[in-house]
Amino acid sequence: MDFFNDESINWDELMTQGIDMGLLILGAFVVLVIGLWLAGFVERRLTALFAKSDRIDNTVSSFLASLGKYIVFIFTGIALLDQFGVETTSLVALLGAAGLAIGLALQGTLSNLAAGVMLLIFRPFKIGDFITVGGESGSVNAISLFTTQLDTPDNVRITIPNGSVWGNAITNFSFHGTRRVQVVVGIGYDDKIDDAMQVIKDIVAADERCHTDPEPVVAVTELGDSSVNVMVRVWCVSGDYWQLNWDLLKTIKEAFDEKGINIPYPIRTVYNVTD
Repeated sequence: MDFFNDESINWDELMTQGIDMGLLILGAFVVLVIGLWLAGFVERRLTALFAKSDRIDNTVSSFLASLGKYIVFIFTGIALLDQFGVETTSLVALLGAAGLAIGLALQGTLSNLAAGVMLLIFRPFKIGDFITVGGESGSVNAISLFTTQLDTPDNVRITIPNGSVWGNAITNFSFHGTRRVQVVVGIGYDDKIDDAMQVIKDIVAADERCHTDPEPVVAVTELGDSSVNVMVRVWCVSGDYWQLNWDLLKTIKEAFDEKGINIPYPIRTVYNVTD
């Protein structure tokens, strides 16, 4: 039997179907190529765009760029299925329902992820800053998409979920380059206030860590129960804050001892009333 001369075969229809299938495959191939190119283009453009901003961390820029790429992959896959006649409406609805279920199951994790992205974009603190958040204090050791790690001054590691960090007030002691040191000392009511204030001014002037702009302030702040309280305010580099605070207390005490200026103990007078 001559297969090619078989009149039962409609060669025109077969050829038409072959051409249609070839065009379908060619169209799917074009969609795939365009989708792959577009995914790479989106990733590169997002990476370049985020690189121009100093406020966006490399971690979050890489994450968002990859997220954009995979979103394009998903739409490319849906377009390919649609190209072959697969009903994609129900598929999109199924993916949406699955995404909703996963989102509800991972609600806490996703909230930490969202908070981590916000922290890495807005940068209320950076690695090395000393902060207080949620009742915890320490130097920032690491910022990831899910957690923030702090190291306390006594070398204890604290790991805080980013949702707790972003949802609380953040105190950043290292944000500014300078800080103000405030020390209050008491002198006796019999001592001369001007002499005590001059001693403090001389100490501040001799310490190179104390800035002259803004100008140091030495003033009487309170007439206490047993002492006249004198306050000194000076500005310094943030890194010198604690050491300068401690040194001022020590130096002022030693200078007062040399000058005979008294730092009185709290005194309470008790009257014994009898009939």
